[in-house]
Amino acid sequence: MTRKFSAILAILITVCNISYSQPDRWQQHIKYNIDIKVNDIANKFSGTEKLEYTNNSPDTLHKLFLHLYWNAFQPNSSMDVRSRELGKISARNDRAGNPVPDWDGRVRDRISKLTPDEQGYQKVFSLKISGVEQKLIEHETILEVQLMKPILPKSKTIIDLAFEAQVPKQIRRSGRDNAEGIRFSMSQWYPKMVEYDYQGWNANPYIAREFYGVWGDYDVTINIDKHFIVAATGILENAASIGKGYVELKLPSAQQTGKNLLWHFKGENIHDFVWAADTGYKHISKQIRNGLTFHAFYKPNPAWGDSAWNNVLWAAEKALPFIEKHYGAYPYPQYSFIQGGDGGMEYAMATLLKGPGIGTVFHEWMHSWYQHILGTNESLFGWMDEGFTTFAENEVTDYYNTNWATKSPYLNAAAKTALANQIEKDKNALPARQADDYAGYFNLAKSGFEEPLTTHADHFNTNFGYAAAAYSKGATFLSQLGYIVSDSIRDKILLEYYRQWKFKHPNANDFIRVAEKTSGLALQWYKEYWVNSTKTIDYKIGNIGVDSISNKPQVTIERVGKIPMPIDVLITYKDGSKEWHYLPLNLMFGNKLQEDKTPRIIHEEWRWTHPTYSFSIERKITDIKTVEIDPSYRMADINRVNNKLVVPE
Repeated sequence: MTRKFSAILAILITVCNISYSQPDRWQQHIKYNIDIKVNDIANKFSGTEKLEYTNNSPDTLHKLFLHLYWNAFQPNSSMDVRSRELGKISARNDRAGNPVPDWDGRVRDRISKLTPDEQGYQKVFSLKISGVEQKLIEHETILEVQLMKPILPKSKTIIDLAFEAQVPKQIRRSGRDNAEGIRFSMSQWYPKMVEYDYQGWNANPYIAREFYGVWGDYDVTINIDKHFIVAATGILENAASIGKGYVELKLPSAQQTGKNLLWHFKGENIHDFVWAADTGYKHISKQIRNGLTFHAFYKPNPAWGDSAWNNVLWAAEKALPFIEKHYGAYPYPQYSFIQGGDGGMEYAMATLLKGPGIGTVFHEWMHSWYQHILGTNESLFGWMDEGFTTFAENEVTDYYNTNWATKSPYLNAAAKTALANQIEKDKNALPARQADDYAGYFNLAKSGFEEPLTTHADHFNTNFGYAAAAYSKGATFLSQLGYIVSDSIRDKILLEYYRQWKFKHPNANDFIRVAEKTSGLALQWYKEYWVNSTKTIDYKIGNIGVDSISNKPQVTIERVGKIPMPIDVLITYKDGSKEWHYLPLNLMFGNKLQEDKTPRIIHEEWRWTHPTYSFSIERKITDIKTVEIDPSYRMADINRVNNKLVVPE
């Protein structure tokens, strides 16, 4: 073998190893061209879709699947029966101690009572490829397309379909005439391609939980009565002929004439499209920077006034620099805060909101990062979307409250005073930012209804168990990761995660590998315990005695729970001095960075197989005031009563 050939071979091996360690995961791609005409009197619309579907996978596809979400809003549907069955369970009690039915309060048994004109449906009348009708099999909310000719790898296919839909009376997210009086909340409204990824087809029947989609480009035209104002994903391409707050119509001749208006929207590199419409909408907007505009659409309400929705745009503008610094750049040209739906629900470049509450605003907006840029499969990894979003919401809210909330020009003096008092109260709470998340997780862990985070979102046995797992335990995963690797490294991990995996549908292991490479620590054990099991953390301070060999004071820590952790122990002496004692976990093969200027002593690693660990200190037992495990409260120890020992005088 020549020296030159050896060098070339070494380069090739290196390139292969780099490629293998961080593969550029293939993604399917789709272009939607949707054209609908709305009959607002009958609450129906009909339309056509032209889909350009690119099969970037290495597989030959013999079938396609599409979502028909609104078929769930019919009596005896899977969503209806599932909700009523969960209503027979009580996973928690109310404050008075009465059992609470486990169904979603917004759904309950309402679907079973819908009359024919209140029900929802989506019907595909025709689906052609190259002019040839394909065989269709409807599985309630999933449409199976048996292809006459398979779609080969690395090829494009043009699909033409015609469909009709009836807008359901507002039940869950989608629908008409919601509680706040919004006429149309149009989410999950079109036949939507099911995502095909490295795990195959993700044809999940709709029972009210989560979503997953193919990234692509949307070109949508909505033909609707001219009295409506339409809010939507994407950019309004024909604003000059619409007006309605998008632009000022300087030339009357530019405006469309006739009974209806055509609204033409485009959105690129997104995996969903939402719109809403009402004749009473007020539309305000604010240009944040070149290439980015925020919008708000709402019905005037004396309880809120215009100032509350102006405050939404103001708060979002003030929070954006912090968000982009900590979670990555917002890549789209607009974002719309739209009153509609039944609470708060995220979509591409928009959210439906019940009202202008800033906490919900920040939560739904942060979904733009974890659901609509990173695009985690919510059905399989709901905790990576809801949990990470909840964590980010808390961080953003803390930043906004500390720096901007009381400076808003849209709050009156009384509101600012009340807010300042609440902020001061929260500042003194222990634990601080993530108190509610930890409390929610502890409640779950002790309830008997906990299931592993690996459970498919639709298949959790209780709504309570799913919600507490996805939101509380998912958010605690990140807060506790800060305890394990340090908050500063955790923050770097989140930015690197965004950089490496945006627009790639990452899974749990993808995140952990980023965390390991960024921190330099082994972390698979953390994922295995926290995600794949329902084991818990519980450490206690055992004895404080004298080592018989060294004759030095010795502190013993006991692991009561089944999850091993690295342990921070803070010893406070009677003279006011403090010192950290860090007990590394052998599974990590390293130590986290020192987080403050308090002296820190790193001891030998604690082997996970051993239930007890003892370490010596240099000073006398009589010098000790307190010994405490994790005074930061970031480790999710389910029984903190035994985490602190006060040495008697």
